Parts: sequence; structure tokens; C-alpha cells
Amino acid sequence: MATFKACVRTPRNDGLYSVFIRVTHNRVARYIATNKTIDKGKLRKGEIRDPAILSYCSTLIRQYAERLNAVDISSWDINEVIRYLTNIDEDISFTKYAMKYIFRMADDWGMKRNSKNYNWALLSLQRYLGKSDVMFSDLTTKTIQNWINSLSATSRAKEMYPVCIRMMYNAAMDEFNDEEKNIIRIKRNPFKKIVIPKSDVPEKRAVSVEALQQFFNAPLPESKMKDSLPELGRDVAEMVFCLAGMNTADLFELRKDNLRDGVLCYHRQKTKKFRRDGAYLEVKIPKRLLPLFEKYQSDNDYLLNFNIRYQDNNSFNVNVNNGIKKFCKANGLPNLCVYTFRHSWATIAQNECGASTAEVGFALNHSSAHRVTEGYIRKDYSPISILNQKVIAVVFPS
Repeated sequence: MATFKACVRTPRNDGLYSVFIRVTHNRVARYIATNKTIDKGKLRKGEIRDPAILSYCSTLIRQYAERLNAVDISSWDINEVIRYLTNIDEDISFTKYAMKYIFRMADDWGMKRNSKNYNWALLSLQRYLGKSDVMFSDLTTKTIQNWINSLSATSRAKEMYPVCIRMMYNAAMDEFNDEEKNIIRIKRNPFKKIVIPKSDVPEKRAVSVEALQQFFNAPLPESKMKDSLPELGRDVAEMVFCLAGMNTADLFELRKDNLRDGVLCYHRQKTKKFRRDGAYLEVKIPKRLLPLFEKYQSDNDYLLNFNIRYQDNNSFNVNVNNGIKKFCKANGLPNLCVYTFRHSWATIAQNECGASTAEVGFALNHSSAHRVTEGYIRKDYSPISILNQKVIAVVFPS
């Protein structure tokens, strides 16, 4: 058991002595500084004789003893004891913890794209509170609820941002709190009484078969550039549509070893970290796309050369959407985006080709509601390519 004693050490330059609490544990001593000082006249043989100082230190020692009595310190060394006593009431910066968490997401966990959502959530919270360094003590239930209410006019942020903040808050509680040792540095969970609102149902982005045909049959606008942005947008849109609605992030990240006997075998970037199957999928490259794959072939480990022009899949996605927008504007077409072709693929697969919602979800690499059953089944991905050919034939009948 640790023992405590109020004491002084060496005199300061002004002749006063700082008052310390000496903590001894397993015959090793360390000192905790107090905010009290004493002059030499109130010391006798180096011992404190000031009643007010002794009373203050007695109260402090009693608090320390009560804290240690609540935990088992038999296996602790003196440094762990001091750390426990001095940090237990110290407020922690949520901002600093969140920034460290976001950095780990991007660099250590390979979730750079998702980490941006967490960063936006933190920035939103900082703006609402009007301070850059948000402390855990600032995050009361009422404060968080009012912040969520301020996001009510948004369609997606009102759910996504609070979920991100809650995720980081819970991770901090796991890291800083140790219930077995009764070390509770984050003393409350403000999210217990909060119901996070759901995002608005997204607008259906699918367009008709005729609209797709108008897009794909439209000419490229004249340009002096070899690979213009409208050309990129038009080509990638066709790749996305003719590969069962593949996401641009997955298209960008394809490596040469993802291609096996004409079949793309890959893990979906967005969800591979969260699913037991790694969000794995296989889809055959249709003959219609072979010229495009040859056009954009890479001379490095990547399957396609998009990484040469763009830093990452996020900048690639932005430029593809800009290219599609410019292509549509040049041809007098309604404004589309890359998601239009993924959503349109799904709509045609079900409405024109008779696929079930489960079959469409399987082809789009969405997580299944039948997770237990899936654990029994060895998946066959060939139906995706068969369905994909049917969808392609609807839009490109020739």
C-alpha cells in the first residue's frame, strides 16, 4: 500500500519552499507538487509546522488514499501510481484525440476516404462550439443535441457527422478508461440519451434507357488536348456502367493481379475494412470495354493508368464527374454524374432484365441481410457477369 507525507525539498530562488506530497510505494518514492509554498520560519528541522498547510495536505492525502483504495495497485509500480493520481481529474482534449484518430484512419488503417468524413464532422463541431480545442468536458448531452439540431437542414450530415463523433468518443472511452482498475478519466457518455436522426432518402439518380443512349451516342466535344476531361468522363462512365456499376475508387485501385482470365477480381474499397468477406467481387470484362482497357492500360502495377494523372481515387472521382458534366453541357444533355450510371445499371437490371433486388444488391457488392446463411455458401460470381451482359444489351442492342 502506498504511503503519503507532506514535505518540502530544496528552497527556491526567492527563499520559499514548494510543498509536495511524497508518495512511497514498494519502497520507491516520488513527489506530487501542490500549489502551496511555505517560508523557512514555518519549518522545524525540515518538517512543516504551518497548520493551514498541514490541513490542506491532509485533505489532499485523504483524497489520494480514497482513490487508491478503490483500485488494486499491487502490481503497479510507483510511476503508474503517480500517473493515476495526477491524471484522474485532468480534462482531455477531444480535438487532439480526434485528430490523432483521423490520422490513424488515413495512414495506418488505409481508410483515407472515410477519414475525410470524420474530419468534416470535427470541423462542424468546432464551428458550432466556436473553439478549435474542444474538451471532453464540453461535450454534454445538451450541447451535442443542440449541435445535431443545427444540422437538421442537411440531408446526410445530420446522421453522418454525429455517428463519426460518437465513434471517436467511444474509442476514447475504451482507451482512457479502465473499469477493472477503476480508472475513469472520461466520466460520462453523452450519447446514451441521444437518438441520432436518419439521413434523408437519397434522390433516385437513375435515368431512362433512352437518356443513357443519348449520352453514349453523343460526340466528344472538340479539344486540343490529347486526353480531355470530357473524354475521360465519357469513357469512365461507360466503364462504370458496363462493369455492373463499379465504383470509380475500385476502378482506380485495380492492379494487374486483379485481372484473371478476363475477370476482374477485387475488393470494394468503400467497405472492405468492415465486412467479413472483404467486400470481394468478380465481374467479367465485356468485349465492349476491351478497347477502353487497352486505351488506358498502365505500364506499372496498376491495371489502368489513371494513377499517373491523379493523386488518388478521390481526385480521380472529382475529375471524372467534372468531365461528365462538361460532356453533357457540350451536347445539351441533362447534367449527370458518375453515380447516375451505377444507379441506372441497378434500375435496368431489375425493371428491364427481371433481376430480383437481392440479385441486384449482390452484383453491386452491397452487404447481405443473410449474413449467417452466407457463411454456409461458397459464392458463385458468374451470375453477375450474366446479368451484366443482359443490362448492356438493353442499352447497346447492337
